[in-house]
Amino acid sequence: MNSIALNADQFGLVYNVLSFGLVSMLACTIYTLVSQSRVLPKYRTALVMSSMVTFIAAYHYWRIFNSFESSYVDGAVKVGTGKGDFNEGYRYVDWILTVPLLLVEVVAVLALAKAAASSLINRLVPAAVAMIALGYPGEISTDNNTKILWGVLSTIPFLYILYVLFVELSKSLDRQPAGVAATIGRLRLLLIATWGVYPIAYLLPILGSDALDPGAFVNRQIGYTIADVAAKCVFGLTILKIARMKSVAEGMKEDA
Repeated sequence: MNSIALNADQFGLVYNVLSFGLVSMLACTIYTLVSQSRVLPKYRTALVMSSMVTFIAAYHYWRIFNSFESSYVDGAVKVGTGKGDFNEGYRYVDWILTVPLLLVEVVAVLALAKAAASSLINRLVPAAVAMIALGYPGEISTDNNTKILWGVLSTIPFLYILYVLFVELSKSLDRQPAGVAATIGRLRLLLIATWGVYPIAYLLPILGSDALDPGAFVNRQIGYTIADVAAKCVFGLTILKIARMKSVAEGMKEDA
């Protein structure tokens, strides 16, 4: 069993940032649910998916929060895979469910023709699952060569997702209402920016960062949480904005 010594300030910082992640996910879940009436029915599926993403994330942040609190004993966090250790595996369970849903949200809010939407979803969802599943063996390994191998394998579906989002999806944007294409462009950049945090944290042990260093542990939790809030909450609010823009363009009143 290994442990990471945290002083009171470090413990409080992680405690509070995990609490922030949890309440942010819950708040966004409620907001997107009650905003259903503000968009046309055909765009509500996208909002339901957004609510599902943040609800799933909220549940896992609750588990992570409890795991962190219970693993902190005598001034140190127990880490590993044993009972009572801090379990960061909850994040991967979250991601393997929510990352595919995030991508489906984008397709759903555009309300594309059925054939075009199915084609995009059938490519994005398996790639997203493969990206997360291939990254997990490297995440839990202590061998750098193993980490590099699984990291490279995980990058392949990630690059394919970028190709679909920036090349294939772009072909469908020229028929969207004014402003939607630009907002989708910003949405894609948001995904890249937030997803970029995860490989950085993944590579820290390979780059020589001590896995038991308190500062590295704290920064990892802060980075993951901020990236999650941006990738799920900010992303979901942007999906709502696009749905509103399209609804108004199709005749829905601004104050509805």
